[in-house]
Amino acid sequence: MNGDLPAQYQLVHAWLSAFVATGDGEFAADLPEAVALELCGTGAARQDSSASLTAVVEGLLGTHPRIQGRRLEIRLDELLARCRRFREERVPGFREFQRKRGALVDAERARLRLAEYQPKVMSGFVRNHLLDEVYLPLIGANLARQLGAAGDAKRTDQSGLLLLISPPGYGKTTLMEYVASRLGLVFVKVNGPALGHMVTSVDPAEAPNATARQEVEKINFALEMGSNVLLYLDDIQHTSPELLQKFISLCDAQRRMEGVWDGRTRTYDLRGKRFAVCMAGNPYTEEGKRFRVPDMLANRADVWNLGDVLSGKDELFALSYVENALTSNPVLTPLSTRDRSDLRLLVRLARGDDGVRPDQLTHPYSAAELDEVLSVLRKMLRVQQVVLTNNKAYIASAATADASRTEPPFLLQGSYRNMNKLTERIVPVMNDAELDTMIDDHYVGEAQTLTSGARPTCSSSPSCGGG
Repeated sequence: MNGDLPAQYQLVHAWLSAFVATGDGEFAADLPEAVALELCGTGAARQDSSASLTAVVEGLLGTHPRIQGRRLEIRLDELLARCRRFREERVPGFREFQRKRGALVDAERARLRLAEYQPKVMSGFVRNHLLDEVYLPLIGANLARQLGAAGDAKRTDQSGLLLLISPPGYGKTTLMEYVASRLGLVFVKVNGPALGHMVTSVDPAEAPNATARQEVEKINFALEMGSNVLLYLDDIQHTSPELLQKFISLCDAQRRMEGVWDGRTRTYDLRGKRFAVCMAGNPYTEEGKRFRVPDMLANRADVWNLGDVLSGKDELFALSYVENALTSNPVLTPLSTRDRSDLRLLVRLARGDDGVRPDQLTHPYSAAELDEVLSVLRKMLRVQQVVLTNNKAYIASAATADASRTEPPFLLQGSYRNMNKLTERIVPVMNDAELDTMIDDHYVGEAQTLTSGARPTCSSSPSCGGG
């Protein structure tokens, strides 16, 4: 083997390793140096040193495998070589790994559009008394059954579906986005009109267009994510009942659903997962006759109508119109961040209630500020009366069969959205005539986009409930 250095090294290393193995391992650290001396002989330049090559560090804490009994035994030559390899190989390699991992995560985050699924509560959202005392208890009971209550009360029979119906503008999406943000859930919103009545499968490849395909992919993304998800299907009156049937097994005790991910069919088992399904629809549109929910799906749902005045909660429903519109008017915006009990007192003051005094308010209002606030609130209460009357007329008309009608359908709405639009135009110095004109102008504008069967205006006259 003369001249064959690799073979010589292999032979010497095997020979000396076998010798070291016969002992208690005390010479293991000297093995590389012994191999080098054997191969190089007297030709290797070396210098003797009296310095100690070993040391013991005491009193260490940690679980590193080199630490035994809080002691670390080191050899200077081996430690220096290991530190050099760590600095020149491991550290650069780890940093390159972090860079590639970050680039891959960013690319996948962009591909999956994860930023779209973070619940973002509107800056103008106001948590009102109706929400606290009526909606949240109802919705909370359903979500507890779907997600499983926390702690000792955690349910194992997770099932169900939350179905919200109302005319547009009553805050169904805003409400669920707020709940998702409070519960720390990923909010996957599927747009019903983008799906359309043609989509009947959860396979993105069968979608008729790119927009519908994107919405179908959202459904499969929610199923693939599996846990900590609120899947929200909006405006389901625009979707096919055949598509909605796919959710039946997901909303019962089976908690399973078929899906397609990356071109492959999958059966998703969501038992025990924090996964909730909510659907929202508007049965009061001109196409309300197409609002069809499969019976077996409706049987698994808790249905709540946010448009109707809930029994016994008329006052809270009416007050919610005022509370939700606070941020639309610059004079009332500060009230949205103050003690909520003040608002009820201010409303009573605006109505001329002699049983309320300004000194009962928790916030120290100046006389000028209080006069401005009360002036705007008085006008808001006038607007509230008109909008609530429109709400009742709209829902009553929508619930009437065409064969039973004695007059054209009433299509002007009385939603939170209408209340906000009118509130933002109120100024403290406005008189009653100007206020009535503003209300008339608003509903004249609303009527321009309606069909010929709609009533053209809704003035503050007694026939519209405003007088």
